[in-house]
Amino acid sequence: MALRPVQVNIKALDAPAVGRFWAGALGWNAYSPGVTTYVGPAGGLVWPDPVAVCIDVVPVPEAKTATKNRLHLDLATASAAHRAELIARVRALGATPADVGQGDVPWTVLADPEGNEFCVLEPGDMYRDTGPIARVVVDCADPRAMGRFWGEAIDWAVHEVTDDHAVLRSAKGVGPYLEFLRTPGLKTVPDRVHLDLLPYPGDDKEAEVARLRALGATDLDLGQGDVPWTVLADPEGHEFCVLALS
Repeated sequence: MALRPVQVNIKALDAPAVGRFWAGALGWNAYSPGVTTYVGPAGGLVWPDPVAVCIDVVPVPEAKTATKNRLHLDLATASAAHRAELIARVRALGATPADVGQGDVPWTVLADPEGNEFCVLEPGDMYRDTGPIARVVVDCADPRAMGRFWGEAIDWAVHEVTDDHAVLRSAKGVGPYLEFLRTPGLKTVPDRVHLDLLPYPGDDKEAEVARLRALGATDLDLGQGDVPWTVLADPEGHEFCVLALS
């Protein structure tokens, strides 16, 4: 049994507008199959995408607070010229500079039109085949513990674990990396951005949820009511959802 990350869930006041932003930033398309706006590779709606971790933008009535999100995206670039073009493109789409205390770093920290932070990375060989999303980065207190939990929770391979970070990636060697980065500070507000996981065909969703609870996940009530997905939190309180197979 195993679970696979299939999308990053972003809450937004204006889900279609935020979806259009991310489609333009990633060179993907925005689709509106229902109340949410799904952002995935061009060529027609495919869910779940077999390679990419896509984005699902969900409308909510509350605006983002000034608190930094605990999960953000790092965008890949192929060259200095591509990096400059991407930064100019996202700025034209409505991105703004963001100061999260990063200091003098080689990457550029920005925020989407509703304040969700993201980074545009400098070119690097390890990101040449990730697609436009190089990394999904999660702030945490104990990367080693997060590496253990998430290494068991999903079917991605653990690439590196240190006191400062834990890095996972699909065992197929495709798509983005998932990085848990040691960051000071505790959770103070509900997560605005989180991961959605999906069982494989033939696997039992409730059995997967029970397995996650045994690993240390806890149930989370965000007022979601009677929904087909299950809302959980990992041992450090990061929210995530286990989706139902359609």
